[in-house]
Amino acid sequence: MPDTDTFNEPINTFINFLKFEKRFSQHTILAYTTDLKDFSLFLLRVFDGVAFTELNYQHIRSWLADLKENKLTSRSINRKISTLKSFFKYHLKHGNIKANPMAKIVTPKTSRRLPVFIKENDVAILKERVSAATEDWKTLNEKMLMTLFYATGMRLSELINLKESQVDFSRQQLKVLGKGNKERSIPLTKNVLQDIREYIALKRKEFEQPSAELMVTEKGKKMYAKYAYLLVKKLLSEVATLDKKSPHVLRHTFATHMVNNGAELNAVKELLGHSSLAATQVYTHNTIEKLKEVYKNAHPKA
Repeated sequence: MPDTDTFNEPINTFINFLKFEKRFSQHTILAYTTDLKDFSLFLLRVFDGVAFTELNYQHIRSWLADLKENKLTSRSINRKISTLKSFFKYHLKHGNIKANPMAKIVTPKTSRRLPVFIKENDVAILKERVSAATEDWKTLNEKMLMTLFYATGMRLSELINLKESQVDFSRQQLKVLGKGNKERSIPLTKNVLQDIREYIALKRKEFEQPSAELMVTEKGKKMYAKYAYLLVKKLLSEVATLDKKSPHVLRHTFATHMVNNGAELNAVKELLGHSSLAATQVYTHNTIEKLKEVYKNAHPKA
């Protein structure tokens, strides 16, 4: 039986590359680690372990077949395939393997999951609801989360890690540090900038040494993901038609409304921090549905 460390070392080397060179988020690194450890355990269970340099596409196909038998969705299987592709590409590039065992692996087709978003009139209702926010920190944070997510399309991790220093009041924009440590600039309206100014002023008034991050809890400490998630979920619960209630819904809403109102797809891609246009194209679906409705109502032969 091969030494189990023969696979652990390549995994650790790759994960360290993602952590220290690519600077991926903890969530992403955990996902990669989980997938690779699961694959390693499968090899140990089914093949009594396989030396890293002896891996081939048949071992991978066996794992994928096992995942399918265990009712894993095509979307989840595709994520694991993506993990293995990155893993073996890294080791092929560094000369640790002679051939890529993923070359013969076919990615299963998945049905496109459409983004959940809020209709524009519902956004107006929510904005009116939060506009009356007082100096009570929870209601104030509801207002700021709603305002910033909808105005910028930021990810949850980007918003809670956003520092005051990243807001440029003179240029009316903010700099966001996204996935892979990539920086992008997002323009802000005067109203949003004014809301940020007032929020910062209240922080200075309320706390002696507030966090350097823009968003804080009622104790003046850096806002954490669960805190923000629960506040947004509570706020979105007022929109009864939503299947999902998370900060990502506001990101989807930002992008959908931008596209529906004529924004170029490439511009939306840059604002969202997507690495490829394919990820942004999902937002064109609603635009097409809107055009169909206009066509149906306006065309004499429709």
